Amino acid sequence: MKHYIPSANPMRPQYRAQAAYQARHFAWQCDADGVATVTLDRPERKNPLTFDSYGELRDLFNGLRHATDVKVVVVTGAGGNFCSGGDVHDIIGPLTKMSMPELLEFTRMTGDLVKAMRGCPQPVIGAIDGVCAGAGAMMALACDLRYGTAATKTAFLFTRVGLAGADMGACALLPRVIGQGRASELLFTGRAMNADEGLAWGFFNALHGSGELLVKAQEMARQLAAGPMFGHAMTKNMLQQEWAMTIDQAIEAEAQAQAICMQTQDFRRAYEAFAARQKPVFGGD
Repeated sequence: MKHYIPSANPMRPQYRAQAAYQARHFAWQCDADGVATVTLDRPERKNPLTFDSYGELRDLFNGLRHATDVKVVVVTGAGGNFCSGGDVHDIIGPLTKMSMPELLEFTRMTGDLVKAMRGCPQPVIGAIDGVCAGAGAMMALACDLRYGTAATKTAFLFTRVGLAGADMGACALLPRVIGQGRASELLFTGRAMNADEGLAWGFFNALHGSGELLVKAQEMARQLAAGPMFGHAMTKNMLQQEWAMTIDQAIEAEAQAQAICMQTQDFRRAYEAFAARQKPVFGGD
């Protein structure tokens, strides 16, 4: 919910509920708290992506810009693994037979998935177990928060298949999360980053047992869903925009953003709850 649009607002028909969305190439569910869960569910192949799932995921996250009922999204995988990347048979084989214009359409589509995840106003939380490789590693990197397990192995293995380590925004995103030197090593070598490295380097916010990983991620999601959704959307937006700003520009942009947030009813609710020694109940407006 990027902007609160009351039912009487004439723009409301442009905004739509997504909780009842029927996914075709992955599992989707959204609970009454506004916490949605995307589950990559081809466990027999370690949940690889296909042309169809890339496109549907891109469209789903783009659609969340206008959702009225989804507050936080958790992304996970079925069967003890997150995602093994692009399906070798369904994607890699056909790519070797495509023309340059066709290949560019594909690489732009994969990048558009990352842009959609970064661009949707909802916080996105990754619950990442087992194999997390290639495009799967990029989906994990596109999340706002990431939780892993001791078994998680994250590999940006593009050079292992003869490609550049620069894929889906890896050279921009990964150094900002774990640092230039560490990112350079992983992108040049394609080796797997183990869970302890991921935690120490800041890729993971925390590690949990495999049996409780999704529960912990959804607990955090519900905590965020109970917060000021307009404020969360503004925070995500500023985290994204300020990468390309000077410090002075960022400070001015944050001054404007905070002044906007100070006009919300959630800001007033928080003050009134504090004065009454109560916990605020936020409404997203």
